[in-house]
Amino acid sequence: MESNKLKRHMKIHTGEKPYACNQCGKSFTELANLKNHMMIHTGEKPFTCNKCGNSFRDSGHLKSHMRIHTGEKAFMCDQCEKRFSNKQNLKLHMRIHTGEKPFTCDHCGKTFLWSSNLKKHLTVHTKEKRHSCSECGKSFSLQQSLQRHQKIHTGVREYMCFECEKTFITSKCLKQHERIHTGEKPYKCSHCDKRFSLSSSLKAHERIHSREKPHTCDQCGKSFSTKTRMKIHMKIHAV
Repeated sequence: MESNKLKRHMKIHTGEKPYACNQCGKSFTELANLKNHMMIHTGEKPFTCNKCGNSFRDSGHLKSHMRIHTGEKAFMCDQCEKRFSNKQNLKLHMRIHTGEKPFTCDHCGKTFLWSSNLKKHLTVHTKEKRHSCSECGKSFSLQQSLQRHQKIHTGVREYMCFECEKTFITSKCLKQHERIHTGEKPYKCSHCDKRFSLSSSLKAHERIHSREKPHTCDQCGKSFSTKTRMKIHMKIHAV
């Protein structure tokens, strides 16, 4: 038994992968791993949820899925104590606190937390705006951006704060507002431990540490850390 464990372990160092998939050529160190991989090709999903009938290739995925039904959230963020049903969602959530932005735009170098945000951003460079407002003609690159905009015309504010009954156009705006009541500040500065309720506030604050001044006056070339400060400055030229 011990010798078998040692043999398996040594493959980590030798790089030996003797078990090859006859469908795609991918190799594995263990026969069990190859058998699990083969289910991708065969479509076999032997582990079935007894609550909803969804099937999975391995028991680990089924176990993770079952937490949807049980409501169990075993993984907790040590920064804000928010809980998650699986480790992957916790890992993705931690980017909010660490500031990690692994998705980079090849055009301008801007980075993003999520691949979906990068995809949305890329429309800035393509200039493609296929979605037009029937009321005012304004165009948008994303359908959801158009839908948010149209609420300006309809006056629909379907999201209400139960604390003060103030209403909002989007759930995101409501969630940000609710932090006024809860005092929640999930965004933490990696330089000085100061916390903020909005990611934009954290971003503006961190420029104190980085001394970044991305907003430049097109009249005199002076740069500012925030757009608000630049707008105040622009009044000098308007006189």
